[in-house]
Amino acid sequence: MQFSSGQLTFALVFFIGFIIFMVFAYRGDRKTTREYYKGAWKVLIGIVVMFVILYGLMRSLH
Repeated sequence: MQFSSGQLTFALVFFIGFIIFMVFAYRGDRKTTREYYKGAWKVLIGIVVMFVILYGLMRSLH
């Protein structure tokens, strides 16, 4: 499927605008993000460890 030059221009402008908007939104939320999610890496590590344990159990039982 071919896109017209107008569609490609719109997609490019939309993409650039979206990236700019996300950068400004992140700048505004940077301080509160650190406060609310400062221990999130521990939860992520816990979930990964649980999946590794589950995988090991499944492999050992079959």
